[in-house]
Amino acid sequence: MTVVQVYVGEKHWKQVENPVKIKEIVIPAKTKEVILEGISVNSGYSSKLLPPPEKETLPKQVGNKTECGLLGFVRGLGGSYDEIRSDYPEEGFVHVYTFNSVRKNMSTVIRRPDGIIRMYTKGASEIVLKKCKSILNRNGEVIPFSTVDYDRIVQTVIEPMACDGLRTICVAYRDYQADALPDWDDEANVVDQLTCICICGIEDPVRPEVPDAISKCRSAGITVRMVTGDNVNTARSIALKCGIISPNDSFLVLEGKEFNRRIRSRPDGEVEQNLFDKVWPQLRVLARSSPQDKYVLVRGIIASKLNPTREVVAVTGDGTNDGPALKKADVGFAMGIQGTDVAKEASDIILVDDNFNSIVKAVMWGRNVYDSIAKFLQFQLTVNVVAVFCAFIGACIVKESPLRAVQMLWVNLIMDTLASLALATEVPTEELLTRKPYGRTRPLISRTMMKNIIGHAVYQLAVMLFILFLGPTVFDMDDGRPVDNVFKPSEHFTMIFNVFVLMTLFNEINCRKIHGEKNVFRGIFTNPIFYGIWIVTFVVQILLVQYGSFAFSCVPLTLEQWMWCFLFGAAVLLWNQLVNLIPATHHMPKWGAGEVYEPTLPVDSGPEGQARQASSLTKGQILWLRGITRLQTQVQVVKTFQEHVAKSPSSQCFV
Repeated sequence: MTVVQVYVGEKHWKQVENPVKIKEIVIPAKTKEVILEGISVNSGYSSKLLPPPEKETLPKQVGNKTECGLLGFVRGLGGSYDEIRSDYPEEGFVHVYTFNSVRKNMSTVIRRPDGIIRMYTKGASEIVLKKCKSILNRNGEVIPFSTVDYDRIVQTVIEPMACDGLRTICVAYRDYQADALPDWDDEANVVDQLTCICICGIEDPVRPEVPDAISKCRSAGITVRMVTGDNVNTARSIALKCGIISPNDSFLVLEGKEFNRRIRSRPDGEVEQNLFDKVWPQLRVLARSSPQDKYVLVRGIIASKLNPTREVVAVTGDGTNDGPALKKADVGFAMGIQGTDVAKEASDIILVDDNFNSIVKAVMWGRNVYDSIAKFLQFQLTVNVVAVFCAFIGACIVKESPLRAVQMLWVNLIMDTLASLALATEVPTEELLTRKPYGRTRPLISRTMMKNIIGHAVYQLAVMLFILFLGPTVFDMDDGRPVDNVFKPSEHFTMIFNVFVLMTLFNEINCRKIHGEKNVFRGIFTNPIFYGIWIVTFVVQILLVQYGSFAFSCVPLTLEQWMWCFLFGAAVLLWNQLVNLIPATHHMPKWGAGEVYEPTLPVDSGPEGQARQASSLTKGQILWLRGITRLQTQVQVVKTFQEHVAKSPSSQCFV
């Protein structure tokens, strides 16, 4: 941050960040002395300017950036804040009023060499200026400061600075006699009757990447709201530069007081959700706000039911007072450089570079992880459904599962380990930021995914049952079904196993796209892990079939049989295009949706009599877990049935 404008000595100076322009400032020596002393002393001593890093010209700012900007102004006037601070060590301060986000100012009381007890105050310009009853004129003399003068300076100095996007800071002081000291605990009366020294306009330039990042958020269906303690005109100007609002928008830009007035029916009443719901959808900028206002905004949006899918709220913060809002939000982002330990502890994610663009990357990666889980679930459930039904039908009708136990182990290896590696390693792309976000109550298994699972399961079951019952006739091979409960490896059952694995492999390509995209090959070569695993699995499948022999209950297939297997497998890609043509209507089932339970949950007793919180799972998640458990139970039942048949005295099956 840098001081670029200053009002001092009844004159408004601009472009003071320029070393040439700042030397043109002509002020009395007394005024200059109180400016240098007031800024140097009434700032955190941890805030300082260090020599510029290599290949940079501006000094490195350490500590509070606003204070560093003011210290840079001290240097520009030819002063040395280090020398002044050495004259007034912190342990020698008479009293200190630290910065408070409610009063938006800070004060430091020192004992000067002439015996005068002086209090320096700096803070939000319109707030500090209201406490001023006098001001230093162009000659360095103290003259009265009336409400008319206040209105004039606000209109001619503060508002123009704010409209330029500058943070306005007023620096003032008050002298006390050593024999007539006030009650320092009575802050309201102590920090009053001040003398205005100057008003500084500090520029915090918008980073070049911020407008583009906010534009990406808008494309991704994310609404960006700015909550700041700055002047409303400053906040509006910065929001325009960032792209949060535009000149023709009808969105709300409110101050904290007006915001609280609108969401309460009485000034001292509680926040009413129905009134809050009338404000927040159009709110884009909340200026002169307190940390409590930020917390109320986050809590209210999370509790709102205007959107049936409920809003998911992310919050950024760097101060200790931001802790409650960061903790309450669904996702809390703390600043890694400027953030306090309290903010970092309360947050979920720490931005190590304090860059808004990193939030966009976090959104992109978050959506990619969610999609990766959905892709794997779609793939795994399709394989599970087909395997369970095929094994069940085979065991009931043919008295033998078409898939042997060792073959199922290979299928499980493909389904679990290899597929999870292949589908979970997709690199996030900008395409993820072109669709709307998922709602809070969105089902994990969407209607489109359920349509794909059912559609592909029907095709794969039809193909496997076709080969099971009509394969020997159509493909001119011996019937491999057991005779007198004796199973022998055959081309018939080997072809069933081979077709199933190839259909699974090609369906793995389909599962790369879960939102109805037609081109399932798009970006496939950007993920070498995926196509590497796919090729290795395909090669291993050939080796298992051709050379697996009795170990995998297989016999080698002819080239013609391999071509038929490959045709049935590759047809999954064409079948996927047909499935995509089927609309995912509301009649299509979905899994994983449910109402969100409130944070306050009943308490039950643990096994040792200790109280514990009830599960925070949604109803949909519980149903989803029950469904998975039932599916696994079905597989276990079929395997147990097979083992029972194998151990029967009348059975002589080879496994």
